[in-house]
Amino acid sequence: MPVTLGGQKYYRTAEVCRVVGISRTTLFRWLMEGVFSEPENRDRRGWRLFTEDEVGQLEIEANRIHKINY
Repeated sequence: MPVTLGGQKYYRTAEVCRVVGISRTTLFRWLMEGVFSEPENRDRRGWRLFTEDEVGQLEIEANRIHKINY
């Protein structure tokens, strides 16, 4: 369930993965490879909090089609 802070809705890692349709491993690899920058916000436990815009950007990347030239 998303968390609302200051009128902004945030999603935790597991929620992001479920919504976008990727594994935690893929999300963390994308963060490590710089495909996406680390989210600016974390909760008091240190868990990443993603905005709706960040989730949308991850969704676009997850559904992107790469053309392979042979």
